[in-house]
Amino acid sequence: MALKKEEFTLRGEDVVKKVSEIIKEGNAHKIIIKNPNGEEVARFSLTLGVMGAALAPVLAAVGAIAAVLT
Repeated sequence: MALKKEEFTLRGEDVVKKVSEIIKEGNAHKIIIKNPNGEEVARFSLTLGVMGAALAPVLAAVGAIAAVLT
């Protein structure tokens, strides 16, 4: 089974919405956030156990990073 890589260009609160959507789909293994220069600024590994309350800190971090980058 080949791994599928998708890239999205988003701003601000759209980043949090998209990350939440991807996590709910349950198909992602990791999420990487890059700045406009293409440099990686954050990487989140996702496991089957990332749900509910465990999801909140990840989304909070993503929101903070998105706010700084925009």
